[in-house]
Parts: sequence; structure tokens; C-alpha cells
Amino acid sequence: MCAKILAIANQKGGVGKTTTSVNLGCALSRLDKKVLLLDLDPHACATLHARIYPEEVQYSLHDLFLAPEENWSTLWPLLLRTQALHGMDVAPGCIRLSELEVDFKDRSGKGSVLSRSLRAVSSDYDFIILDCPPHVGILLVNALVAADLLIIPIQTDFLALHGLKLLFDTLHTLNKALGRPILYRALPTMYDRRAKACTRVLELMQRKMEHAMFNTIIGIDTNFREASAQGCSIYDINQNSRGARCYEALAQEVLCLW
Repeated sequence: MCAKILAIANQKGGVGKTTTSVNLGCALSRLDKKVLLLDLDPHACATLHARIYPEEVQYSLHDLFLAPEENWSTLWPLLLRTQALHGMDVAPGCIRLSELEVDFKDRSGKGSVLSRSLRAVSSDYDFIILDCPPHVGILLVNALVAADLLIIPIQTDFLALHGLKLLFDTLHTLNKALGRPILYRALPTMYDRRAKACTRVLELMQRKMEHAMFNTIIGIDTNFREASAQGCSIYDINQNSRGARCYEALAQEVLCLW
């Protein structure tokens, strides 16, 4: 059985992509699912979250993208960090991923490199989570082509809604090229129920997106910041916290999709 691939993406930064990638992955791992997290963001925030530092990275996803197809199966074991983050394997990113637009200039089939390379490890996992960069480019295209489900974290803030149009334009283009719709679900994040503005944005999202939105709402929790500072998941800080329970609920919703 092949892993289900979840791309966590939004073309606006600071909406909780890495927080969702890390904590959803850990929540699934706690449900006895085998999970692999790929850090496709050149800023490598998920890599740092797993306490994997640039000077320690001999092989990263940048090497995988540049490698000939016949080398993929031997390269995967070299770059994977097993059990790096609360029972979850991690494939580290690096700043050189930002050079991929130039590196891929003359490469054929460049939008499906990730999808094809994942076949070498897909049977080893139940879920593969892709922490995507906050801009349109070859990395995001590769992630969306590979994905079984696109999860769009949306901060419950009016300014955050404006970034969605760019992402949906990209989806529309890819849907035509792939000949199949990319399944997606929106995830409200950073919700503060005390703030009327957050409540209005949430109500607007629920009206506009209806069934294309998770029921789970990720609220503000200082434990997320503490987990990031300590290089761990929220479950290592407080497994009974509000934030931890939110990602447990999200994991259950994800499981119900298949």
C-alpha cells in the first residue's frame, strides 16, 4: 500500500504551515501511522524544528532533486533522518532549494520529479507530509503534482484571505494540466475566539468554502511557540494542551478521508 501524500501550502507566510506539518505528522504518528516529513521550504524551518542543523546535513532534498532517476533509491536512505521528531522520519531541506528554478531550467518532466522519486519510499509509510515554501515555483508545483490532499492553513485574519487567490490560480492551471482535480481542504489557524475580527473571518471562510474546509479549528496556544523554541512537537511540551487536542482532531479528520 502506498502512502497518502499531504501537501501543506499557502502562498502567504506565517499562517502555520510548518506548525501544521510538524504537529499533524506527530498526531498521526501517535495513532501508530508511519509518517515521513519532507521539508521543501528553502528556509528549512521544519528541519530546524527537528533539531537538524545546516552544518550537520550531508544530503538534503536538494540532492534528491538534482540526482539522476537511477540514483533515487540509493539516495533516500542517505538523506532520511529516522525518528527525528516524535516518532516521525524527516527528509531535511536546505537553502540551496531556492536555486532549483535555475537548476531545472532545461530539465524535462521537472514538475513531476518529486512524485516519481517518492515511489522509492512510498510503500514504507502511511503518510508523507510536504512542508511547502510560501511562493509559487517549481517546488510548490512538484508538491501539488505529488499530493493526494492539499491542506491550506489560513490564519483567521482578513489579510490572510488575500493570498488564497494566487494559490487557487495555481491549482486551476495544474488541474487542467493534470487532467484531474487536486483535492484540498482549508484549515483555519491562529484562531482567537476573544477577537471579533477572527470570528468574522472564520464565519466568512465557512460560508465561502463550505465542505472544502476542515471542521477542526487551530486556536492560539503558547505551547506551539515553546515547542518551536525547544525543537520538538507540542506533544513533547503538553500532550493535553488545547493545541495538541486540535491536531489530534485534525488527524482523525484526515484519516476519515480515506
